[in-house]
Amino acid sequence: MALTGTDNPQFNITWKMDVEQGYSYFIRMHFCDIVSKSLNNLYFRIYINDLVVAPNLDLSSILGSLSVPYYKDFVLNATNVTSGNIQVKLGTVPDLQIGSPDAILNGLEVMKMSNKADSLNGLYDVKGTYYGETGNAKKIVAAVGLAMAATAMLLLGTVFVRWHKRPDDWEKRNSFSSWLLPLHASHSSFLSSKSGSRFGSNKSKSGYSGFYSSALGLGRVFAFAELQEVTHNFDEKACIGVGGFGKVYLGEQEDGTKLAIKRANASSEQGINEFQTEIQMLSKLRHRHLVSLIGYCDEQSEMILVYEYMSNGPLRDHIYGSNLPHLPWKQRLEICIGAARGLHYLHTGAAQGIIHRDVKTTNILLDENFVAKVADFGLSKTAPSLEQTHVSTAVKGSFGYLDPEYFRRQQLTEKSDVYSFGVVLFEVICARPAINPALPRDQVNLAEWALQWHRKGMLEKVMDPHLAGNINSGSLKKFVEAAEKCLADYGVDRPSMGDVLWNLEYSLQLQEASSQIEPPEDKSTKLIPLDGKDSDGSPTAPVDDNSGETVSSPLFSQIGGFQGR
Repeated sequence: MALTGTDNPQFNITWKMDVEQGYSYFIRMHFCDIVSKSLNNLYFRIYINDLVVAPNLDLSSILGSLSVPYYKDFVLNATNVTSGNIQVKLGTVPDLQIGSPDAILNGLEVMKMSNKADSLNGLYDVKGTYYGETGNAKKIVAAVGLAMAATAMLLLGTVFVRWHKRPDDWEKRNSFSSWLLPLHASHSSFLSSKSGSRFGSNKSKSGYSGFYSSALGLGRVFAFAELQEVTHNFDEKACIGVGGFGKVYLGEQEDGTKLAIKRANASSEQGINEFQTEIQMLSKLRHRHLVSLIGYCDEQSEMILVYEYMSNGPLRDHIYGSNLPHLPWKQRLEICIGAARGLHYLHTGAAQGIIHRDVKTTNILLDENFVAKVADFGLSKTAPSLEQTHVSTAVKGSFGYLDPEYFRRQQLTEKSDVYSFGVVLFEVICARPAINPALPRDQVNLAEWALQWHRKGMLEKVMDPHLAGNINSGSLKKFVEAAEKCLADYGVDRPSMGDVLWNLEYSLQLQEASSQIEPPEDKSTKLIPLDGKDSDGSPTAPVDDNSGETVSSPLFSQIGGFQGR
């Protein structure tokens, strides 16, 4: 609100907001006239970037009363955002003889609108098509090209000689930029100008990384010195993981923000390939259950990606192989559900689905609240289109989790991830590795071993003993049913990740419902002890898999014979 009762008939009040040029903006203004004492007493004019958008606004004539909320929408075209900011002004209506010199604005929303590339971060769409104005650029390039033609001819011979004298390991010495560029090589002429980091004075040796990061949504450009500082010069004590790409370090910034810093090993071709795939995937993916890419570093021939730090590490460490407290059943279910949501998004959420190809318990990370996030997209592949049934590709993945049909035929589908996730589910309930060569031959492969015991009706004999007495029979049945279906020999017989997610959520509902029920005196509804005996030492009665669960709770007071599908 302007200064009520002002005696200045030419007052003006302005709000100024810094915005990015090249975009249109949606502006919504909220009004509620709680100032005027009578109708038709408050007239004012609205300007946006010196454009008159409401020459004579009288709220009472629009609403017919006072103190009534009202909003008015405007769209400011990109051509009118020329100074890098938006100014909203309220002022008096010139030469108006009635009403008081006052104005009111109760709320202001400014929203950035997608540009012609359907992007909020540059002029490249998700497929790499450039939507910028190329006409003038072509003229400039042509003019500069004529001026530089002679110089280019002189340099060409030198480049040719140096090319033939290149070292054998020249590919491995290439910088981060050398594998970023091919993502959109057709636009390389627009990426050759010098540009420094958007977050500091350090300039990238590649020249175009700052622009490229903005255009593709790769996030913040980190200086190598900055990452050296936060990792204490990549101290081994800060190393929290090792893979085919190299090592992952924990870094902490001055404000306390922790980062997971993945540094490529220059001697690893696998690492370079995985980095390229990972940045292609994560630059266009954002989901609560996928690990987020924060930015990258492109200096001194380094290839470094920076991610959000997942403080509770991989899921495997909380199930077996460490001294960490074991997770209760309900929490394991919630983690599995989170991972399933992430994979379901990969398969269905992008313009064209993505197959992770390396689903395992070490690639399911947990944040400080034990929220599960799928990580490591180095082996990921774009899913087949609607016209295709599979992607033909060399077999890659981790032993024990590998889809046997994919292994036999080298035909990759989303159902390959479903198989791997089925192994994860059995790993969660049995608390042992997917492959353990030290065990007898029939126990080496977890998937085969667990399925054998399940089909005998004795899975409890190979379950994690820490879960004893804590699993509701219906919840267990639904969970194992989902895992078994995931491990079908043929992909067409496996469920989609959406179906798997539904079954896991239902398993959690059954577990939560049982925890709210006081056991009846006849003990007909109770948790399953894994040793096959009641608390008094007597054998348990056999469980009828076809019988429904009776839920005696106020929540289900109208439901009898409650049974899931």
